[in-house]
Amino acid sequence: MYPTRLFCIFTGMATLPAGLLAVLKIALLAVVGIALRQYWHPDIGFMYLVLALFLSTNLVICYWEICLFLKRDYIESRNTYWRERRQETGRSPAAEFLTSRVPLKAALSPTVWADVWATYSVSDGSFADRRTYGFNVDVANGFVTAIPTVILYAALATEFLSPVTTGIVGIMMFWQWTYATSAYWMSFFVAKRHRNIPKGEFYVLILGTNAPWVLCPLVGLYASIRLVLDDSYRVLGG
Repeated sequence: MYPTRLFCIFTGMATLPAGLLAVLKIALLAVVGIALRQYWHPDIGFMYLVLALFLSTNLVICYWEICLFLKRDYIESRNTYWRERRQETGRSPAAEFLTSRVPLKAALSPTVWADVWATYSVSDGSFADRRTYGFNVDVANGFVTAIPTVILYAALATEFLSPVTTGIVGIMMFWQWTYATSAYWMSFFVAKRHRNIPKGEFYVLILGTNAPWVLCPLVGLYASIRLVLDDSYRVLGG
């Protein structure tokens, strides 16, 4: 019991910046996939590393998107808080949240990660409005793509599915990510939300944080097509 008690005390007292905590979660998931690939098929190429990092990131984002749905009322109220906070401090709410310290015992707290969306909604109000495309497409991604992402990730790491089957799953998944993100960007411009935020926030938050869901899926789409056409996993090798 003593080691367990020490662990509980440590996790209760230790804190990390929210941004660093998110990066560590993604890194841990990516390392697991890379280790599995190395164990079963020691031929890791750049293509696999890109997809492992992207799929790991998507799994973390899926959890956040589930939090977006579960904490939608809280996010709407926190949107007001962060707007007022920005006026008081002049700081970016996203930057302030990512540098705030989170206790390790709250590393999976939906309330903590709901603030990801509350701060983002200061730049794009659609995430504080459940009637919008941005809100619903992200909630759908969280609930619909989490399990297929795990299956695809496991298949790329261990090759437990045939290359053609993995390729077909990959084509479906990667195409919808590219399309959904592109449609989100279009909805942002059509609603003229880009006029209400500083250019720096637009490039970093709106374009920068969403770009991986267009660029990496395009890489994944190419790899998936190769899996089907070649009936082989060699596209993932060195």
